[in-house]
Amino acid sequence: MKKKWPFPEIIIATGNINKLKQFQELFGEYLHLDVKGLKDLPEMPEIVEDQDTFEGNARKKAEVISQRLNAPVVSDDSGLVVPALNGEPGVYSARYAGKKATDEENNCKLLQRIRPLPPSRRKAYYVCAMALAIPGEQTKIVRGECEGVIISQPKGNRGFGYDPIFFLPSHMKTMAELSNQQKFAISHRGKATRLLIEEMKKAYHFESEGGNP
Repeated sequence: MKKKWPFPEIIIATGNINKLKQFQELFGEYLHLDVKGLKDLPEMPEIVEDQDTFEGNARKKAEVISQRLNAPVVSDDSGLVVPALNGEPGVYSARYAGKKATDEENNCKLLQRIRPLPPSRRKAYYVCAMALAIPGEQTKIVRGECEGVIISQPKGNRGFGYDPIFFLPSHMKTMAELSNQQKFAISHRGKATRLLIEEMKKAYHFESEGGNP
């Protein structure tokens, strides 16, 4: 039997306005929840993402903030995996070329690393691990993936990270050439968010669903 959702809001562990807006739209539409980001709250201590998996980093961030606020918290850790490079850049995607590397610097390093590889070995996939930590309950974790190929020349000016060199054969475009709506429909983060919403709807009864659990 589903339990009644006991909180008036849910916290998204991000300061990114665009990411927060996506969560507000989806959680508002499907769960009728009030969604807040970290900028709406007292300043949080920096949480070092030192785990060796996306799931580990997402879990750590969600649980630390949830314990501090005594509130439900969603956190995600995302990155790019190139199997032919032994999984690089993986959990180091945001700091692949250095601790304060820009997207362009990270892209340049990856392009240098794949240069010796034939096109058939340049397959890659984006990963998004998403964790929901709720006080007194076991943390829920979901994972979304999106497959593509790394190309030699950046294309497109939308998106961020490795999007300009992440080519989608299904769309014949890079991720950076897609509209936000197209991107969210197929992206790793879009898939993970929809999976999390389904998990929440299975486990909890929300006010928007009427009076019967």
